[in-house]
Formats: sequence, structure tokens, C-alpha cells
Amino acid sequence: MQLHFLGTGAGLPSKDRNVTSIVLDLLQERNVLWMFDCGEATQHQILHTSIKPRKIEKIFITHLHGDHIFGLPGLLSSRSFQGGEEPVTIYGPTGIKQFIETALTVSQSKLSYPIIIKELKEGVIFEDDQFLITVKKLEHAIDSFGFRIDEKNSPGPLLVEKLKEEGINPGPIYRQFKTEETVKLPNGNTVRSKDYIGMPKKGKSLAILGDTRVNQEIVSFIENVDLLVHEATFSKEQEELAYNYYHSTTAQAAKIAQKANVQELVLTHISSRFQQDQVDLLLSEAKRYFEKTVIAHDFYSTSVN
Repeated sequence: MQLHFLGTGAGLPSKDRNVTSIVLDLLQERNVLWMFDCGEATQHQILHTSIKPRKIEKIFITHLHGDHIFGLPGLLSSRSFQGGEEPVTIYGPTGIKQFIETALTVSQSKLSYPIIIKELKEGVIFEDDQFLITVKKLEHAIDSFGFRIDEKNSPGPLLVEKLKEEGINPGPIYRQFKTEETVKLPNGNTVRSKDYIGMPKKGKSLAILGDTRVNQEIVSFIENVDLLVHEATFSKEQEELAYNYYHSTTAQAAKIAQKANVQELVLTHISSRFQQDQVDLLLSEAKRYFEKTVIAHDFYSTSVN
């Protein structure tokens, strides 16, 4: 499970940073990609990567400000030209359906695949036998949401050596240990499958938050995640500006990460007022409160560990 940052800027593109878009790479887990936000020129950013738009299965929009959605109609249209056939499900705040349908209708764009649009409410928005996705409303000038993605624990490995030691040789019977609670052996004895299965592998977890003021209510929502993506539009000295514009500072995001006991913090949505040579200062502000912090740049990738 990896995160690829296609755009890490706030408000408008700059020479160093495009506006927001993040891709969750689940190619190993389920052979798909999930995208979070799709700012202007996201498809241009994709051209500099190995990301294949036809692999994008779900798109999650945190809120409807332009720097998070203006790239969406173009991406959806280009996906058709690039061989996309599988459906795409788009999750976003109320209004996302009108935005997409209007853009595609007015431009007379015809997609080669179906799109399913789901407008967000707090709570669980997706669950299968592998993943659980939960949504929480944040504190912003318009409706903005955070997403928590939890990978479910996977079954432990079959203890092959233990089976062999007890005279249970490889064959179709091994499959029974994975699918049945008890297994009847060739000698007539019945054993419990769980006695021959190792410890379950703990699933990974991450949270990706949209634009937000610092909000203590989010702590329980993001608690103990392996990786937190939090906006940091302003520096520590700009708390008043951050509050007035419904954003967060580097230090505020770091304090939230510390309080929520997350394993790693990635800061993004950096204001264009900060030049590249100021990033180290911003990072040091955050690290005073949470050491395992990085500031994402365009095309930064990280594993969810």
C-alpha cells in the first residue's frame, strides 16, 4: 500500500507545487488505484508517473473548492481515451453530482465506462472483506470531509512445518485447514484448524483529511492510524490567519498527530507564499511536536507501514 502525491499546493498552482491530488496505490492488494481529490492539471501530473488512469477505481473528493475538483472532468474524459472500461465510483460532498454531470453535459463528453456518484454523509461509506472506509466532517468554510481507510486483518499463514511434524502431509487436506473450523484426518482424528494457523497479519490504516481548521474532535477518528495526511497551509506564526481562513498550521497538525498517537504524519496543501527554501523551517516547526513528520512535495511517494 503506497501513497503518491501528484499535487501538494494550496489554492492555486505554483512553479513548485500543483494543486491537490493523492493516489492510494492498491495494485498489490487488489490491482486498483484510489484517488483523493483531483485539482487542476492532475492528468498532466500523471504523465510524469507510471500511474495508469484506467486502474483508478474510486475517486474521493474531500470538498468542492476548485483546487480540489477542477481536474476531475478532464481526468474522467481522458480515461475514456486511455482504454478505461471498468466503472468508477466517485464520492464527494453534496453538489459533486451536479458538478460532474454539468461539466460532462455542457462539453458533450461521452465516457466509455459508467460512473457511480455517491454524495457523502458521515459514517461508513464502503466495506468489503478487505477494507473499511469511514468519513467524518471537518471544520472548513464549506463542507469538507476526512477519510479513514482501514485494511482488515488477514488470516495467518498455515503452519506447514507443524502439520508435517504431526504426519499431516501436503495435499488437498491443507486447504481444509484454511476453510473449515475442524478437519478430519486420515487416521480418523478430528483437529481444530486454528491450532495450525499462525497469528493474523494486522491490516494497515491511514487517514486523509481535507481542508480544515485544527479540530480536536478529529482525534478519535484518526487515532492510531499508521499514516495521517493533514493539511498545513500556514506556518506556526500564522495561527490567526489559519483560523480566519479555516485552515491549519504545521504545528497544529503535528500536535493533532501526537495526540492521536499516529505512527507517521505527512503534511501537504502548502501555501504558495512559502518558497522551496522555506520548507525546512516549516518542517522543523512540526517536528518540535511530532518527530515522524515529512512535508510532501509533488511526486513524493511513501509506503503505509
